[in-house]
Amino acid sequence: MNNRVLVFDTTLRDGEQSPGVRLSVADKIEIGRQLVDLGVDILESGFPISSPGDFESVETLARELKGVTICALTRARQKDIEVAAEALKPAERRRIHTGLGVSANHLDFKLRMTKEQALETGVNAVKFARQYTDDIEYFMEDSGRADPEYVYRVVEEVIKAGATTINVPDTTGYTYPNEYYHLIKGIIDNVPNSDKAIFSCHCHNDLGMATANTLAGVMAGARQVEVTVNGIGERAGNTALEEVVMALHIRSDKFMCQTGIDTKQLLATSRMVSRLTGMTVQRNKAVVGANAYAHSSGIHQDGVLKERSTYEIIDPHLVGAEKSEIILTARSGRHGLKFRLHEMGFDFPDERFEHLYNEFLKVADTKQEVDEDDLRELVNR
Repeated sequence: MNNRVLVFDTTLRDGEQSPGVRLSVADKIEIGRQLVDLGVDILESGFPISSPGDFESVETLARELKGVTICALTRARQKDIEVAAEALKPAERRRIHTGLGVSANHLDFKLRMTKEQALETGVNAVKFARQYTDDIEYFMEDSGRADPEYVYRVVEEVIKAGATTINVPDTTGYTYPNEYYHLIKGIIDNVPNSDKAIFSCHCHNDLGMATANTLAGVMAGARQVEVTVNGIGERAGNTALEEVVMALHIRSDKFMCQTGIDTKQLLATSRMVSRLTGMTVQRNKAVVGANAYAHSSGIHQDGVLKERSTYEIIDPHLVGAEKSEIILTARSGRHGLKFRLHEMGFDFPDERFEHLYNEFLKVADTKQEVDEDDLRELVNR
């Protein structure tokens, strides 16, 4: 099985759907260029028919960005596909992403279609889109709650019609990893022409399992992951790009897969997206949070100063961070204090250090963090 996992970034489409986020065309170009530098394979640039502004964004990104496949989202409607194809004309490589729901919930309440009607609509959409590009991705919305046998039928038919990538979304974040693993594996094992397409994981984080589900999908044979920077997106968000990329990298022994992402640009990309969207990254966010490489407990500080791998499985330099941080609090020990003082150029004999440590604890009990100014004041006393 191919061990290359394609990274499909939807920060500029699904990510921008986060409540309160509005990116200008200039913002999207800035983020888009950074995503190309980061090494994403496919960049979903928008939903062209949704508004004139979205059409302009997709067309501009298609013209400005090189070395990446530009993707546009559509519903399974001819007009949507025509508008997307027009917006994608300037692209070096273009993809049309079309589809519709497959769960009983979506068929009954949203689409108001029978299974047969939805299947026919989807097949016709793929055939129509093939007039404009041979790179067609078909999404089966709400696959996580759908009847697997119907999913298998849809996959087989849309591949016959010309779909080259099949997106299996857990649209509502409903599934858990073992379920999602068997959903992907079931499709690959039961669909006769499954070898003619790449399968893609598109998971949401409503129950906090988007990354785990996506990785389970990769284990089952999916070779594309649909992600956003910092995990932004509707409701609780999408799968976080940085989490999946680093999980595949750090646990290559388990997944035996790789991406084309330059991991050293992850932190810079995260900060850019946070700045332009106005969505603050929580301090304890995996991989890119401010606390991801910070240690305040004395036990942890002692361990990491002796050997980084005792408490860090990711080298901070690997994601573009300068170093691990020793944060001084009331829980810090002698080793951490001595290290920080040494960084500032101060070394003391044992007796004087013990006195300083006792004074440090008094200050630490009154503050969340003892910073460099506090340490200088302690030394000056």
